[in-house]
Amino acid sequence: MNALSLTTAASSSVSGAELLLWVAVPYVCLAVFVVGHVWRYRQDQFGWTSRTSQLLEHRWLRWGSPLFHLGAFMVIAGHVVGLAVPASWTEAVGIDEHTYHVTAVRAGSVAGVAMVAGLGMLCARRLLSRRVRLGTDRSDKLLFPLLSATVLLGIAATAAHNVFGPGHDYRSTVSVWFRGLFTLAPKPEAITGAPLLFRLHALTACLLFAAWPFTRLVHVWSAPVGYLVRPYLVYRRRNTSTAAVRSASDGAGRIRPHSGSRPAS
Repeated sequence: MNALSLTTAASSSVSGAELLLWVAVPYVCLAVFVVGHVWRYRQDQFGWTSRTSQLLEHRWLRWGSPLFHLGAFMVIAGHVVGLAVPASWTEAVGIDEHTYHVTAVRAGSVAGVAMVAGLGMLCARRLLSRRVRLGTDRSDKLLFPLLSATVLLGIAATAAHNVFGPGHDYRSTVSVWFRGLFTLAPKPEAITGAPLLFRLHALTACLLFAAWPFTRLVHVWSAPVGYLVRPYLVYRRRNTSTAAVRSASDGAGRIRPHSGSRPAS
């Protein structure tokens, strides 16, 4: 039996609802993600920002923002390795399944705690600070609950199955489904074998990607990386007498003499 026959046989065992949920919905979300970013960039470049509210409140932000962003970077790196890199690749470089599992659980737990703590501070700040709450727009009211649900479901799935539970190898289920979407060979039967928490986490992540272009998350693509290599700015103290003479300029390139002084001959 060839590969096409195996794929057809596997797909025939998946219901129409599962095909809709694990094939149609992800592709629609990816399309919205791409087209939405193009539309946002062309129509709303002035709104392409994180819309910082640091001037409104900074005590919660001082701790919440670094914790959230540090945890997010670690979580994204872990997802890239766990979802995009097949288990055979890590085994080929000498990382066995046990070592990978222990490392992923420990690093993921640290990243998850940091991200949840930071996100909790940011959400509490937005709810408890009246000035920040008044600056919350409709996209924030969609983003924060959806982002919180995605993060909490991911933490719950890891804790329930891979920390306190018997363990689940998501690289044989969720990862296979994820890579199949990008190779245009979707395997919905792979993710249907994953526990419910993992499936809910994947679904909310798809919805988060669909909402991404219409929220403040677009600022991720405008990270000020150039500041790392930008030359230093040199500041010089302005001479007091020169500043006084320039302030007396009439705006037409001429310098008005000070009162009581004689124009230069």
